[in-house]
Amino acid sequence: MKALIDTNVIIDYLDDRAPFADDAERIFDLCEQGELAGVITASSMTDIYYVMRKIIGREKTLENLKLLFSVFYIADVGKNDLLRAMESSMADFEDALAAVCAKRVKAECIITRNISDFTGAAVPPVTPADFLKRFFPDSDV
Repeated sequence: MKALIDTNVIIDYLDDRAPFADDAERIFDLCEQGELAGVITASSMTDIYYVMRKIIGREKTLENLKLLFSVFYIADVGKNDLLRAMESSMADFEDALAAVCAKRVKAECIITRNISDFTGAAVPPVTPADFLKRFFPDSDV
């Protein structure tokens, strides 16, 4: 199974944000173990860097990005993706771009805490908790 992981879920994991960190960690572990093909967009990586640098500093953030590179597939973002996102009916451009990339990489879902941000996306959004209940109910990773 392939899923696009939204920026907020990655930051929940990296920053250990309660009460979301446990589900984010389980998703991270599933990706690390190869049970889930997790995808992060290249544009999300800059957002992750921006947020985490303010919390843990530049060096630790760069270490975390290298960890993400080793666990997740990083989907490039090109001109066609940007144009499709601009044509989207979705209100937020960054979310529209993530949705366009999710469709292009043939993700089965977008794992996000903000389901309503992906209204109209071709790939269905699902919360981390619902994703784990639906697709990995017996997983104790």
